[in-house]
Amino acid sequence: MTTTQPSPRQLLRREITGTLGLIASAADFAAMRRYRTFPFDDHTTYLRQAEDLLCSRAAQGRTTSVVLFDPDEFARFCAQEGRDPNTADSRARYTAEAAALGPCLLHEGEPLPELLQSLLAESLRQATWEYATDLLEDLGACPRCSTPLAHHAQNQAGHLLRAVLDTTAPGHHQLVCSLTTAGRTLLAALHADTRTAGEAFIDHEESVDFTVLLACALALPAPAGLVMRSRVEGQPEEVRGWRLRAGRAQPLTAAEVFDAYCTDAVTGEPVAPEPGVEYRAGTPLDDDHGRSPCH
Repeated sequence: MTTTQPSPRQLLRREITGTLGLIASAADFAAMRRYRTFPFDDHTTYLRQAEDLLCSRAAQGRTTSVVLFDPDEFARFCAQEGRDPNTADSRARYTAEAAALGPCLLHEGEPLPELLQSLLAESLRQATWEYATDLLEDLGACPRCSTPLAHHAQNQAGHLLRAVLDTTAPGHHQLVCSLTTAGRTLLAALHADTRTAGEAFIDHEESVDFTVLLACALALPAPAGLVMRSRVEGQPEEVRGWRLRAGRAQPLTAAEVFDAYCTDAVTGEPVAPEPGVEYRAGTPLDDDHGRSPCH
């Protein structure tokens, strides 16, 4: 019995990866339907077919990356590049550009909703980091020493983060920093595992994102806060919080922490407290958090 060996072209085809520009929301899908060459007419069917395609490629051993397809960004891309947006080639070119510059995840066999959730979270994380970085750069320089105020703010944020983690018992802790400015609320989370006093294990990328937003929260005259949720073996899960104001972290009372956690941030309506979670006052922290001597 003879077997046909794959040709060099077939072998090379196996080395090619693919990128899928995925339209996540029904509103974005509706926006794309204004283009005559866009070949889909139902968002639910489109997502099901996209998942079938991803699974089919995975079964064949093919690698596929997925990036969010943004109709507004696509239109801007076509205008800047002088391309006709009503062509499949322009959509493909934009997808390649978006994958090179923005969040792009490798499909590893997970269901499409799970992949989409990860992609949206990564997109939000990057957008928050970029916006917070711009806010820091806009602070300018210190009038006394000419050092960028962003540098001072990030030093303060680093000191504050260490001060908060120094108050923890060995266990797993999730910190969330929030900042409301220009009508939008920015959030950044950091997970930390502590084993002994003063020793914390954290993800570097999370730490960078978190510290940038924490620096903004300390530097800007805008409503901001920090909460820490802790799971320590043998103890009830607990939540503590601080108000960030004028470069300082002011401990919230247990009642204020309860109100913050048990109020819907969008509607303002009460939310039932989680069973087994204790809401406690924030621990008093060092007052200056590495404040620059020239401040």
